[in-house]
Amino acid sequence: MTEQSAARAPLIVTATLPATLQGWAEGLRRAHFPPERNHLAAHVTLFHALPAMVEQEARELLSRLCAETPPPPARLEKIMNLGGGTAFAIASPAMIDVRHAVADRFHGLLTGQDSHAPRLHVTVQNKVTAAEARTLQAALAAQFHPRDFAFAGLELHRYLGGPWEKLGAWTFRGRR
Repeated sequence: MTEQSAARAPLIVTATLPATLQGWAEGLRRAHFPPERNHLAAHVTLFHALPAMVEQEARELLSRLCAETPPPPARLEKIMNLGGGTAFAIASPAMIDVRHAVADRFHGLLTGQDSHAPRLHVTVQNKVTAAEARTLQAALAAQFHPRDFAFAGLELHRYLGGPWEKLGAWTFRGRR
């Protein structure tokens, strides 16, 4: 990808998991995601493709939101079947509120995918057969227990056709 085309590449906004949950999800991802496709760390995508032209505004908004917002409580709820993959569904009304604030700011610039209400999740397996996914889901079900956590922050990335370029990370630090 040329420098000029990279500058026009879409932006991705993710929610940062706490370190212990990140490490657990990352271990599962390394074990079960096809290695030739595993270019990313485990993550929770909030927006898939903000336009590149809003990069500075997005940086400022994410920084302000994290400064003003306490860590949003969440719950790792259940194993999620992605058809050709496996994820863990996450419930977090507080993170959905943060996402709404970003969506409101960029209203009219969102893609169809980003205009819809998200299903928060962290993917640990993708691009496998449905049978492989069901096998992993059955194995995980035997040991999975829902757990509460709080999101640690927000990150902004540039999509580079597979890998992402990390543009910034902000920690939630608002007062309760």
